[in-house]
Amino acid sequence: MATSITDYLSTQSTPTNTTAAAGSTGLASTYETFLSLLTAQIKNQDPLSPMDTTEWTNQLVQYTSVEQQLKSNEYLATIANQGGDSMTTAVNYIGKDVSAEHDTATVSASGSGTSWDYKLDGNVANTLLTVKNSNGDIVYTKSIENETQGSHSFEWDGKGSNGKAMPAGDYTLSVTAKNTAGTEINSTVMVKGTVKSAEYENGEIILTIGNNRVPFYKILSVKQAAAA
Repeated sequence: MATSITDYLSTQSTPTNTTAAAGSTGLASTYETFLSLLTAQIKNQDPLSPMDTTEWTNQLVQYTSVEQQLKSNEYLATIANQGGDSMTTAVNYIGKDVSAEHDTATVSASGSGTSWDYKLDGNVANTLLTVKNSNGDIVYTKSIENETQGSHSFEWDGKGSNGKAMPAGDYTLSVTAKNTAGTEINSTVMVKGTVKSAEYENGEIILTIGNNRVPFYKILSVKQAAAA
């Protein structure tokens, strides 16, 4: 005798959320059987006495809900594995010298300085370096003539244009470079230093490079630290 959808449902417990892999396999098998029986019963039902759809409709909703949860679990597991791999890589950077595309550097104490590197994509007639504090206020500017394409360093002594020592905090460097025709040349601001630590913060990996905290994904290069 053929199994009815009602008989089948009576033998099935409500789908539950187990591990992603096992849950997906078991759910798929049960769901396929459920659909096969449902399709057959709908096809062969008596038009004058149609089947009650309430029970199998509820079961279908339950299957859909659990399927969505299992997919979410699989996605979260994938993200967790990727995060673990990234942290392992980041930890391997500790003690190494790195450069990162990052325009913010930290002045650790009033009167102390900090530094940046910047890369110019072409020869430049004039380069304007502008340092701003965390409020966006300009505290220092410097104009440099005739710089060549490539990497350059800027050491800032932590003093404003007025000669006064700036307080401890984060400072941002912007570079405006123009060639002899007055056309702006693209530039990239970087920080360099030895990685001290790696940690998760707000869902991303942060490296401490010298006194600077930089997102891991901004790392441009890494090399062994020079021997002391």
